[in-house]
Amino acid sequence: MLLDVAGLVPNAHLGRGLGNKFLSDLTEADCLLHIVDVSGTTDAEGKETRGYDPLKDIEWLQDEIFRWILGNLTEKWGSVVRRHIATKSTTLETLRQQLGGYYANKQLIGKALDTIPGLPPLKDWDNEMVERVVKAFMSVKFPTVLALNKMDHPDADKNVSKIMLKHPESKCVLTSSLTEVLLRKLAAQNFIKYDSGTEFVDTAEDLPDAGLREMDEKLQNRIENIRDLVLYRFGSTGVVQLLQAAADVLDLVPVFPVRNISSFTGTSGSAVFRDCILVKRGSPVISVARKIMGDVTIAAIEGVGGIRVGEEDTVDVGKNDILSFKLVPGGH
Repeated sequence: MLLDVAGLVPNAHLGRGLGNKFLSDLTEADCLLHIVDVSGTTDAEGKETRGYDPLKDIEWLQDEIFRWILGNLTEKWGSVVRRHIATKSTTLETLRQQLGGYYANKQLIGKALDTIPGLPPLKDWDNEMVERVVKAFMSVKFPTVLALNKMDHPDADKNVSKIMLKHPESKCVLTSSLTEVLLRKLAAQNFIKYDSGTEFVDTAEDLPDAGLREMDEKLQNRIENIRDLVLYRFGSTGVVQLLQAAADVLDLVPVFPVRNISSFTGTSGSAVFRDCILVKRGSPVISVARKIMGDVTIAAIEGVGGIRVGEEDTVDVGKNDILSFKLVPGGH
């Protein structure tokens, strides 16, 4: 599910603007897509300008999230430590109580703690160690993909290079969201045939028998500019690639449940690969069945070529990612 959260301004952790709503919205997120204006024509307040450094946007967003979590944790840290000692809890148990409000389970918190070598007992943590723990938690709870938007702007190249040099560990995707919106709109109006995620755009001139509407000269020139400045140069608008990058960061793979394992069609019998779900890489096949159909009795599971697949066999790209589930007759 994609969630468009409220806008953020500096000092959101202090309640400025819609900061509290924005930060609360984040708790449900598994991954953040940070849309960065690499043209430098929008400042931190969202106002039009020229020459703004988009690196600042990346840094203050991460800082806002950090200060929000840190503030919530340190506000009652003294009582947290006293209760931790009195109840003889483990570090994981105590942090689960404090960080559970961010939709974080023990596994996620444990994964964050494992990234800190030589972690001392919680009762001995100083301010610096608490900050290290918060940053480790952020990296696991809020993995971020940077959408470097307005990639076709004249000032974008230098800013893109600067961001990639500064954040080599971050997943970055070049995008032109305005172009994507326009192309989808024109496709819906039957002016063009557009394969989203690719460089391919066809007009009535390209496909005279496709029933596409004729364009005026102004619109035709605009399409040519989009082809030259965006699609041919970058290969796509980047929007589909952005979603793929988010799935990669979360280690998700697409699985296609089909009724007919030979034709790859569904219940309608005509649409190929109509359904698709994202599951964690390495998930057992039976968990995919449960996610799709609930608690039903499975008679058999087939993969490509009609090969039987075991319930505990795992899913990966190109491995058990096209599946047909056969139910027990009359089973629910």
